[in-house]
Amino acid sequence: MTQQVRDVMTADPVTVEPLTSVRAVARLMRDKDIGAVLVVEAERLRGLVSDRDLVVRAIAEDADPARTTVAAACSALLVTVGPDDDLDHAVKLMREHSVRRLPVVDREHHPVGIVSIGDLSIERDPRSALADVSAARPNR
Repeated sequence: MTQQVRDVMTADPVTVEPLTSVRAVARLMRDKDIGAVLVVEAERLRGLVSDRDLVVRAIAEDADPARTTVAAACSALLVTVGPDDDLDHAVKLMREHSVRRLPVVDREHHPVGIVSIGDLSIERDPRSALADVSAARPNR
């Protein structure tokens, strides 16, 4: 039986508005133990910001984390999947676009989840090193 994205995605993703500060997003990632947050405006997906985006697009550029908004650090050109899409389609998109995470959106482009390369590795190859790392508790 073909698996769908909904079978492995993280539902109810953490979201922020575009004017949220980079500092607030970094703290949210720390507190929720996540590596990516979806940026939404009027309930529609507008971007994705990862922990790496914060470092490369804000911190490394000497941007003031308290004054820099997440809109300045997020990836706005997104590749998305739907919850009913096949997992094979999600894997193909990740490979084609060299991305580690795909926002999952409904027909109205409202975010309903996120699927990561770690989620896929746990599902597809649970004995792989990536699956082990993805399933491990965080270092604190």
